[in-house]
Amino acid sequence: MRNVLVCPVAFNEHVKLKSVITRFLDSSVRQQADYLVVDDGSTDGTTEMIQSFASKGVVTIKHPRQQGVGCAIRTAIQYARDKGYEVLVIMAGNDKDNPNEIPRLLDPIFKEGFDFVQGSRHLSAKGMGGDMPFYRKIATRLHPLLMSFFTGRKLTDTTNGFRAFRLTIFDNKKIDINQEWLNHYELEPYLLFKAITLGYKFKETAVTKIYPPKKLGYTKMKPLVGWWSILKPVFYLGLRIKK
Repeated sequence: MRNVLVCPVAFNEHVKLKSVITRFLDSSVRQQADYLVVDDGSTDGTTEMIQSFASKGVVTIKHPRQQGVGCAIRTAIQYARDKGYEVLVIMAGNDKDNPNEIPRLLDPIFKEGFDFVQGSRHLSAKGMGGDMPFYRKIATRLHPLLMSFFTGRKLTDTTNGFRAFRLTIFDNKKIDINQEWLNHYELEPYLLFKAITLGYKFKETAVTKIYPPKKLGYTKMKPLVGWWSILKPVFYLGLRIKK
């Protein structure tokens, strides 16, 4: 089943990304999917670390400078479409997601005909683990409430980047991922909002989310700027300010 591409995106995640790659290569999914890492202009040795896995089939694309998570995901989407893949799986580059759970995202697509499958930590018995900061716990509960209100669909986890979708959704001209305002954290909630409101077959599925130890860093998201970045698409699309 080499019509699936799995892609973590990362910026300066040398230690955690090495674990991400190793865990995927050791997982049961390795024989079912190809693997791409989008390096968003790292300067800490991440680039060389990724390249050390080239002999094991790990492909990488590096941006010349940091451009944002949205730009990195856009690069992955374009690469996947150019190479003729059917499904793209996006996962965290900071070791929060379990590669052995990828089939939970893919099975609904290939066995049930879904177009977009969103991982939800709130549907999982194990849910979240590790040192998740308090403000993130609030954000992961508030965002789904707002998204649910504007889309008319009850959602439980809309900030989780662990998801899979059919690449044919980008044939729809009403999904414009090349807008400049989607360069950072905006693109992920934008895609989710569009998939739901345009009537694509969508579902959430249970996954776990494990936050790394505090000493390794929770996230690179800056509280105020980052929060607005993930909230912006909900309001812009919900109020029809943007398309």
